[in-house]
Amino acid sequence: MAKFTKGASMHAIGIDIGGTKIAGALVDDSGQIIREARLATPAGDGDAIVAAVVKLVDELSENQSVIGVGVAAAGFIDAEQAKIVYAPNLSWRNEPFKNKLEAKISVPVIIENDANAAGWAEYRYGAGRGTKHMTMLTIGTGVGGAVIADSKMLRGGFGIAGELGHMRVVPNGRLCGCGANGCIEQYGSGTALLRAARELADSDEVAGERLRELRTAAGELTGEQVYQAILERDPGALAVLSELGSWLGQAIASLTAVLDPEMVVIGGGVSAAGDLLLEPIRAAFLANMPARGFRPELQIKVAEFVNDAGVVGAADLVRLALSQR
Repeated sequence: MAKFTKGASMHAIGIDIGGTKIAGALVDDSGQIIREARLATPAGDGDAIVAAVVKLVDELSENQSVIGVGVAAAGFIDAEQAKIVYAPNLSWRNEPFKNKLEAKISVPVIIENDANAAGWAEYRYGAGRGTKHMTMLTIGTGVGGAVIADSKMLRGGFGIAGELGHMRVVPNGRLCGCGANGCIEQYGSGTALLRAARELADSDEVAGERLRELRTAAGELTGEQVYQAILERDPGALAVLSELGSWLGQAIASLTAVLDPEMVVIGGGVSAAGDLLLEPIRAAFLANMPARGFRPELQIKVAEFVNDAGVVGAADLVRLALSQR
């Protein structure tokens, strides 16, 4: 069992559980990482994941005063921030993760959705500093979301608000992993970008020539190769990126009508494309913005955190939860 010295320190531990790795960090109250570590995710084995998290917490808390542990995980988290209700990539269903961890460590634990944790890190210490109303979209394998409203995380009545990737944008569109058809995740994610690039490479179109050249010997185009083509300003790769950005810009225009944020932050792996992604997003947003010309225009920025948003946000959220008790 992890041992802690209770004291004046406001250090907290953030844990980010992904499909392939579990990252952990000791974070101070200014959002600075003091110590970090990671382990491979023993996916499919819930007890092994608990043991891995405890091991990270033990390592990170050695000779430190720690007030709590925040755990970020992909999936639906209940309103009490105790159970992982649904996490498809890790096969969790109503997993009492908080109780299992608190049985093995001696400080409070909260469970948080990974996109919420990343969004909170950007709001507190990153691109969203100084705002009170911020929305984040994380563009990776899927599309995640976080909504900060009046400086508070919007969790909803059942704890699972902010699943922005599952807004339906195409009636009877592509089947999504959530079971619905036409979600923005199927058109605006890294997975959608790779699918579109592969379709272009498989075609006879001139625009797909560079993508065909970059394919592996086995004939499979990878995400890294698509990103390389984007950085080379290949017209075909930029076209599929622009289409993805257009979908996201349209979705942000709809979100504006509901949430009226001051800023939308774009994070996740695809955000590494920077302005090459932001330009089509902004263009599509302005083209579809409700009452354009009669309302303030929000800012759209790329996230400042790269790989550390989840751990920094989770640590800060457990610190916040404890301060409100």
